Order: sequence, then C-alpha cells, then structure tokens
Amino acid sequence: MRNDMHPLIAGLGTTELLIILAVIILLFGAAKLPELARGSGRALRIFKAETKGLMDDDQAPEKTEAQRELEAKQAEIDAKQAEIDAERERLHRNDGA
Repeated sequence: MRNDMHPLIAGLGTTELLIILAVIILLFGAAKLPELARGSGRALRIFKAETKGLMDDDQAPEKTEAQRELEAKQAEIDAKQAEIDAERERLHRNDGA
C-alpha cells in the first residue's frame, strides 16, 4: 500500500523510483549520468524548438527574404554549435580514458 504523503511521479512510488535509478546507474555507470543528462536536455531543447517552429509556421504570415536568411544563418550556427559540443564531449571522454 502506498503512503499518500509521498508525491508520485507517473504513478510510481518511492521504491519503484529507487529501483529504476539503481538500474540506470548499473547500466550506464555513475560517470556517464551527467553526459546522459546533457544529451537528453539538448535533445529536449531541439525538440521543443522544432515543435514551436511548426506551430509558428501554421500561424505566421509569409516571411520576408531577410527573415529567411537570418533563420538559415541561425540554423548554420546551431549546427556548428552542435558539432563543437560533440567534439568537446569526445575530447572529454578521451581525457578521462
């Protein structure tokens, strides 16, 4: 029986969450958890930006040529930043090895 004083996350109690956390640590190792969290956060930000962009496309009037150029340049910058982040993580993994 669950204790109503503890908040539930997705219907899971404290014991279930602790078991899930233990399995994650066993699978990935404690050293990989920050990297996993960063990657998940980055993926979530990209997903949110893309879904917002889709909603804006449905509601927004026609964009000017200058706006399209700025968006293309911003996309290039974002892609370069992702490459830099990936290289930094690769180097960080090699330094720790």
